[in-house]
Parts: sequence; C-alpha cells; structure tokens
Amino acid sequence: MEGEFSHLPVMGREVVDLLLPVPPGLIVDGTVGGGGHASLLLEARPDIRVLGIDRDAGAVVAARRGLARFGDRVEVVHGGFERMRDLVPQGEGEVMGVLLDLGVSSPQLDRPERGFSYRFDAPLDMRMDSAQELTAAAVVNGYTQDELAHLISRYGEERYARRVARAIVARRPLATTRELVDAIVAAIPAAARRRGGHPARRTFQAIRMEVNRELPNLADGLDESVHLVGAGGRVLVLAYHSLEDRIVKERFRDWSGEATPALPHLPVAEPGRAKTVRLLTRRALRPSPGEVAENRRSESARLRAVERLPEASAG
Repeated sequence: MEGEFSHLPVMGREVVDLLLPVPPGLIVDGTVGGGGHASLLLEARPDIRVLGIDRDAGAVVAARRGLARFGDRVEVVHGGFERMRDLVPQGEGEVMGVLLDLGVSSPQLDRPERGFSYRFDAPLDMRMDSAQELTAAAVVNGYTQDELAHLISRYGEERYARRVARAIVARRPLATTRELVDAIVAAIPAAARRRGGHPARRTFQAIRMEVNRELPNLADGLDESVHLVGAGGRVLVLAYHSLEDRIVKERFRDWSGEATPALPHLPVAEPGRAKTVRLLTRRALRPSPGEVAENRRSESARLRAVERLPEASAG
C-alpha cells in the first residue's frame, strides 16, 4: 500500500539538536519520507511549523497520515526540493530551517516493484517520482555504451565501468533488475566480485542517480535553500555518498567565504564568494555506534550544517 511508508530517522537526535536554537518559524523538510524527522522536530519545538516535501507520492500519503496529529502546524506536498522556493506557501512567514535527507529510503529499497534493489527481480524502474518519464529501462536500453560507461564511472565510481557498459549493451534489451544484475556480474572479474559487497551495487547506484537527477537536483536545492532561509536559520544535509557529501561540503565552504583547498603542487584556490553563512560542522557528524547497530543503513550517513548570518538574511 502507498501509505505503508515509514523508516527510522537517521541521526534524529543530532538533527533536532542542530535545529533547537533557530528562531520560531517554518522548517522545510525537503525529503519528508515517512515523516520521522518532521515528527521529532514538531515534538521538540512547539513554536515551529513544518512544510514536508517529497517527490515520492507514497511518502506524501504516509507523511500526511503520520503527521496528522500535529494539525495545521504541518503541511506535506508532492514535489522536489530543488523547487522549494515555489513550494513554500505565501504568507507562511520566514523559513528558519531546511533539512535534506538524501538518497533512497528503506521503503523504496524494500519494495521490489520499485526496481531500486539488486536483491529482487523487478521491472527496471528506479523512479522516486513515478510520474516522471525517465526510467532505469530507458537509461539501460537507450544510452550509448560510452554514455553508460561515463555515468557508471562517475556516479558509481565503478572500476570496471567500461566492461559493465559493454556487457549491458551486448545483452540489450534488458527488462528486469535480474537481467541487469546478470550482465553486471558477468562483466566483473571473479576476484573483484569476492570483495567490496555486491558486484551490482555501484552500477545500480549510478543508474538510480541518473534516473532521478540526484546530483543536479542537490546542487539546485542547496542554492534554493541558502536564499530562502532567514537570518539565524540553518540548513542541514544528511548525505550517504561521497559525491553528494562533496557537493554539500564545497557549497557550504563557498557560502562561508572560505577558499577551497588547492590540490598538491597547484596554487592556493581563490577565496569563495561573500560570506553568507557560518559553518556549524567543520567535519561531518557521523551516527553513533549504537545507532549503526540498530539501523545498518545509517552507517554511511554524514551530517553537515550551516547557519545564515544576520547581515546576509534572505530578502
């Protein structure tokens, strides 16, 4: 059922602690999911309202149901956080917090028909928003071999990206996740298959990120957030992949006016733009061992946060 969409909020205590000091106002949960983080925030802060956004229609149904007890303090809408400025209702007052919990959720992974997981045999879908046109089947069967190799290397950081792309093209058309897994496994040397987790993990991740435009949407959403949040408000991001975390880290550093470190043997990088935020987490926060033991999918989480400076308040 669409409404059966719930999951443990990753680093919930840390998220609440970081948003406790913000002035009263609106918190935008740009990836509301089952409403776990939103519920914790609404319970901890009686003086805030929450706008929940999610591109997954099932999550919207579940969040509305799960958060109904908070009445008019919460609203949940269907959409992508890269459009959050358009989704914030007029007259809601100043936005004092933005939370983005990135990546694919446990309910999406655990529902075979969504096609996100290499553990189940299902149609090649992988869409977070089932209304969009681009599917995993379109990527797998429609991209050229070079295009597939590029995205598997870039988004999946797969060492054998060219071999995997060649194997996929040789077996096209592919209709199911099982067929895709078989192509990937056949392309990766036996010695490499015995280490580093499931051999299809990186390629599935890359295709999912391409289907949902995860990195471009993240960059757009971050830029929306820093212009939307008011003075003293905070932007928090939970990332689960090094590419996502790198974008967040670089954006936050740029907004704080710090120079991006130069690579070895190269000149020092130019300072960033005018300072609009202060960094609250110079190093990403990580989940506690206890949380990881309870929820293994939290293990790769990295939490970063910034606070908007008064002199750079949103206009």
